[in-house]
Amino acid sequence: MSGVELGLLAFPVLLGLIFLRAPIGLAMLIVGVFGMWMVTGSPNIVLSKFKTETFSTFSSHSLSIIPIFLLMGHLAGLGGMSRALFKAAEAWLGHRKGGTAMAAIGACAGFGSICGSSVATAATMAQVALPELRRAGYSGGLSTATLAAGGTLGILIPPSVVLVIYATLTETNIAKLFLAAFIPGIMAAIGYMLVIAVYVRLYPDSAGSLPRMPYRERFRALFDVWPVMLIFLSVVGGIYTGIFNPTEGASVGALGTGLVAWASGGLDWPRLKAALMSTASGTAMIFLIVLGAGFFNAFLALTQMPQMASAWIVEQGFGPWLVLACILLIYLVLGCIMDSLSMILLTIPIFYPVMLALDFGMSPEHMAIWFGILVLIVVEVGMITPPVGMNLFVINAIDRTTPIRQTYGAVMFFVGTDLARVVLLVLVPGITLFLLP
Repeated sequence: MSGVELGLLAFPVLLGLIFLRAPIGLAMLIVGVFGMWMVTGSPNIVLSKFKTETFSTFSSHSLSIIPIFLLMGHLAGLGGMSRALFKAAEAWLGHRKGGTAMAAIGACAGFGSICGSSVATAATMAQVALPELRRAGYSGGLSTATLAAGGTLGILIPPSVVLVIYATLTETNIAKLFLAAFIPGIMAAIGYMLVIAVYVRLYPDSAGSLPRMPYRERFRALFDVWPVMLIFLSVVGGIYTGIFNPTEGASVGALGTGLVAWASGGLDWPRLKAALMSTASGTAMIFLIVLGAGFFNAFLALTQMPQMASAWIVEQGFGPWLVLACILLIYLVLGCIMDSLSMILLTIPIFYPVMLALDFGMSPEHMAIWFGILVLIVVEVGMITPPVGMNLFVINAIDRTTPIRQTYGAVMFFVGTDLARVVLLVLVPGITLFLLP
């Protein structure tokens, strides 16, 4: 069996292991190890790869940002920032039809700016917003769908763990990726609010409203979120202006959220220990996926399949926009069965060389950033796409009184606006690249 045939066979084997509920990191590691063994015919090469790949992966300075961002998200929750964000948004929007759900979206956007994780944003905001949505008379389907969609803002609005992984794989500037994600992230938040406005008019019984709050109370609630704005500006602004690198910026953010949590009385030794343990557990899961992807992609490189696929596409004369559309469609399909991080690690080493070989009328750096933001958005659509949207199951686990089919029905409105935004960003790359120098 040739190397290319082994490479093609690896994908159905990998998907089979995933369907058998093997952890995605372990599945990629198994396929990668046995694939390398079959290609090289030498177990010694595989054993040597274990030593070099493990060291090079886990000693990477770029990946050190991941546990720090995860810790920052945990500390932000302990500091009551999620509740302060929701209360501030609710004070200004709660009296409007659908306003409390819009407030949840706004709070998710704010929390995402200091969290970097989609699932963490969805889970944290659900704890805060679900009781308020129920108190305001919102249906279970709209409430859970809103929070599941709002959770995706956790990695759309920088900082983003997935963007860090993409930058590491493609050797792209992290600061520029964060800056490019800002406008699409704000567009997502606005789009979700528009969806809620339309939904509550199509289904008037699905939402209620709260009494209008006096302006004095509104401004007081708005003042309570100043730590979030200060931390966000310190982290993203400091990274972009070159005051510190991304890892240093994440450390500043974690220190800031920790101080806010301590000052608010939400941080004591047992809670800090729990936050550190949760960070360690989440980091271990991510790093296992990264290690498994490293072996799987090394196996594919030995088979020469990515290079041959890139050359074949160029030889066929397919238009670059058609190739891009097919790649994004593949991500939408994979999103129904895989999480966003696994998709990025599995596919970028294959798709990125193909994109570099095509002419989109822009520099390679701008193409890499534009493509990265498109991929980020599309894989996040998979987080709320039935039947296996990760955020849907997270929210459903928190709110067991709402049948998941009701969540499925409401969340498709949000998926629709996501797809519309992808089309717009594909047709107008300048929206993504507008803030870049």
